[in-house]
Amino acid sequence: MATARFPGKSADVAAGNWSSHPGRLVCVNGTPWILYLLEECVDNVWEYCSVVIGLISMFCFLLSTLPQVYEAYRNGKGEEAMSFGFLFFLFSGDLTSFAGCYLTSQLPIQVITVVFYIFTDLILISQFLYYKIKNSSSRKSPVLKWLCFMWCGSASLVLLTLPKLIVDNSASLDTKSTSKSVEITGYVCGYLASVFYLSSRFPQLYKNFQRQSTEGTSYMLFALAMMGNGTYGLSVIVVLPALKGSKQTFIIKHLAWLIGSLGVIVLDFFVTAQFVMYRKNSSAKGSKLLSVPEVEPLLCEEVELSLL
Repeated sequence: MATARFPGKSADVAAGNWSSHPGRLVCVNGTPWILYLLEECVDNVWEYCSVVIGLISMFCFLLSTLPQVYEAYRNGKGEEAMSFGFLFFLFSGDLTSFAGCYLTSQLPIQVITVVFYIFTDLILISQFLYYKIKNSSSRKSPVLKWLCFMWCGSASLVLLTLPKLIVDNSASLDTKSTSKSVEITGYVCGYLASVFYLSSRFPQLYKNFQRQSTEGTSYMLFALAMMGNGTYGLSVIVVLPALKGSKQTFIIKHLAWLIGSLGVIVLDFFVTAQFVMYRKNSSAKGSKLLSVPEVEPLLCEEVELSLL
């Protein structure tokens, strides 16, 4: 889930649209609501479209995990359908994304968005562990108990720590600029997040193949993720004509997030193929089961007639 909104973009686009006021910078001809919400100075159609598409991407990501939370609650067998590797890498990617946003002093709206992703990841993993213990034949297993205990402790620590980090990040935007070494560390976190996001799909693909089924998994999770990743990549490409700086430098700066977004889309196409293929298989099995009661009475009648 690529979430960073163009680190350093203001230096490359519409650089002449800023005028200096005592203690701060003021955008002269920019769009007011974008300036207020994202603190980006947008004064042309390319940048405007980029921001709108980027917000659509963010909205898709915000909704993506909710259908799976409901699906797991509805069927009560979330541990059978979801791969723990998928959830672990997804959580690791969001956590690394948060670290990147925090280190590079991204805008509060970006940090809060990543925090929301982390919260939904915590819900998904908590659901997985809950149903794993509930539906396990060995409920009194000490390993499962310790795993659940450690997860509750870690989740509580994350929930207590994140709000303070958001406040600190918001204050750092007004007090200091990001150093070069910290900015590089943030970009390294971006590449790590991309690796985690790409890695997350392989355990789920294998899980679906192993079960020969996608039952218990919500396709909306992957459909919304595809929409979010696609619109994110588009928002980066759309802004290119408005750049006043080097286009090559801009692409390099955002390469980590582009690799993570577009690469995951490719893997999600394979997940989509599994949903289509295994749904056909389940439909074929269902039609066979339905045809059995119709055939058996006819065979019985034929046997009775032959006896007469």
